[in-house]
Amino acid sequence: MDAAGVPQSPIGKAIGYALPLMESMRLYALHGDLQLDNNLIENAIRPIALGRRNYLFAGTHETAQNAAMIYSLFATCKKHDVNPQDWLLDILRKMNDLNHEGKFSDLLPNRWKKNR
Repeated sequence: MDAAGVPQSPIGKAIGYALPLMESMRLYALHGDLQLDNNLIENAIRPIALGRRNYLFAGTHETAQNAAMIYSLFATCKKHDVNPQDWLLDILRKMNDLNHEGKFSDLLPNRWKKNR
């Protein structure tokens, strides 16, 4: 046993770890809609973290900024359940169409989906 009176066996270490967290675990048990971990958020920001590392090797600052913008637009497509290829093909056609009287902000993935 250690000074806190918890055995040093693996189960004793697990109990020693859990005891100070009991109040938080009780609150979690009362509110079942709370997430036990943050895996969803970590998975969502992983491409951003990887991109940040890759921007160091983009060649120029301007190229890195362009890549970051593309990543952001594709992430917005993913968030709004828009197929990035369909979106990109459509907006490239509309951007070159001189008759397109809407604003360029209407071509963003979230607004594009509503107008489709």
